[in-house]
Amino acid sequence: MPESAGGGAKVVIIHDNPEWIPPLAAAFEAEGVEFEEWLLPGITLDLSQTPADVVYWSRLSASSHTRTDPHVKEYGRAVLAWLEAAGRTVVNGAGVYELEVSKVRQHRELEGRGFDVPRTVAVFGGDGLVDAAAGFVPPFITKHNQGGKGLGVRRFDSHADFADAATEFAPGGENAPIDGITLIQEYVQPAEPFITRAEFIGGEFHYAVRVDVSGGSFELCPADACEVPGAGLASAVCDVPGDGSAQFQLRDEITAETPLVVRLGALLSELDVQLAGVEFIETADGRQVVYDINTNTNYNSGVEAGEAAAGRLPAARRIAQFLGALRTPELVASGV
Repeated sequence: MPESAGGGAKVVIIHDNPEWIPPLAAAFEAEGVEFEEWLLPGITLDLSQTPADVVYWSRLSASSHTRTDPHVKEYGRAVLAWLEAAGRTVVNGAGVYELEVSKVRQHRELEGRGFDVPRTVAVFGGDGLVDAAAGFVPPFITKHNQGGKGLGVRRFDSHADFADAATEFAPGGENAPIDGITLIQEYVQPAEPFITRAEFIGGEFHYAVRVDVSGGSFELCPADACEVPGAGLASAVCDVPGDGSAQFQLRDEITAETPLVVRLGALLSELDVQLAGVEFIETADGRQVVYDINTNTNYNSGVEAGEAAAGRLPAARRIAQFLGALRTPELVASGV
């Protein structure tokens, strides 16, 4: 069973990847916020006990099954249900986790609120893959419904190429999705070779990051732990794209008043998403296509260091402040 979280901890981080924790741990230490980790799998809950009255932060990811145990999604659902049934403060709780692990759900929430999204078809199992792809003009892409770190994302420039590869995505194939759902999606060509990731903390816009995709990579996780050794631009932390600039750079021209940012903030508020990075593409014909909501968002070390050097608060420090303040005596007394 995990420790009681009563030994001075203000925040319990529920997660499935210890490699993502060190930058956050350093930020918590700098802000004087005590925390402990619940790493899945590996914890045991006594269901007769009441969870400690602290802040619980879910950092459970859609790609957990690639690192530890294929059942982590179910473990996470059980833990979050236990905490929420006890009325505990859970940041990015059960409903947000369901959004994280389903790109079908993300697409529905985005399109239902009028965002421009890529045309997408969800194929359940393997039998309909080739027929579904036939309805798209090449190039088009595939991706896993329960994705993260570019799982299942491939570009196909012809229907013949996809027909040759389709068995990879079918049950038992080497690229089969963990939940059996493959997405066939319109390929959106950016006006310039980058996508943008808008970061929100405590429901408020923090900054936007330009991510270079000139090397054709779909693995865009900004954390240092996401690096793919020897993969060139498939690495999420490759610092030298083709033009010699950093792969991750701030877009200072995007602010909290930017119309798309305002709309994204309203969406996250409606969905009770407190912490997220939302990715979008700007096309040559003026589209702003929103395609991914990352609710266990990570931050690039170069961008964070640049923020600190400029005298601005890095995102990890802002998270520590936000979570540390959620259960202060003043807020508890006011019923928050």
